[in-house]
Amino acid sequence: MQQKSATETTPSKPARIRILDAAHELMLTLGLSRATTKEIARAAGCSEAALYKYFASKEELFIRVLHERLPQLGPLLERLTAEPREHSLEENLTEIARQAALFYEQSFPIAASLYAETQLKRRHDEAMRAMGAGPHMPIRGVAAYLLAEQRAGRVQPDTDTYAAASLLLGACAQRAFAYDATEEGAPPLDTFAPALVRTLLAGIAPGDRTGAAGASDKL
Repeated sequence: MQQKSATETTPSKPARIRILDAAHELMLTLGLSRATTKEIARAAGCSEAALYKYFASKEELFIRVLHERLPQLGPLLERLTAEPREHSLEENLTEIARQAALFYEQSFPIAASLYAETQLKRRHDEAMRAMGAGPHMPIRGVAAYLLAEQRAGRVQPDTDTYAAASLLLGACAQRAFAYDATEEGAPPLDTFAPALVRTLLAGIAPGDRTGAAGASDKL
């Protein structure tokens, strides 16, 4: 059965949106390495030349898919870093864990094929670094938020914030990668995120965890 292009199914959408939609779908179903710009353009109902009017490279298109089609950590981290005391430390970290787990759950099937081709991964890593993106950026963002909390007195002064951020996001990534291999599957976010954060807080919150991370620290 011949696949309908994005123009046949959603003719009212602008070309850039159709390209992003097609790229997201193909990267998800075929993997990043097999989703060529030619295939993406065909699915979007446009020429490959038209695709390059909106995106300089496949790497840029990949970054735009991550930023515009998947759950977003960046805006959340920027807001929490600017106003760390808006909610309790536990509430903030739980929301970060939820969004991170969703992001990894949806991005892992797209990016997994990169790890099968060393040269392709190296090229994508170089392109993402040049664009100020990459898998290291969420860790830096969470570390910056924890540093703001540390300065506010809600994280122990001797805590390595980068290590704590790596622990938090590493667990979220493992939920998408390793937990599916178990008979039980990935735990629901409603139980996974709070349990993960409570465990992390036991090591980084000053004094009594409930006193430091609970509602009283909004004052």
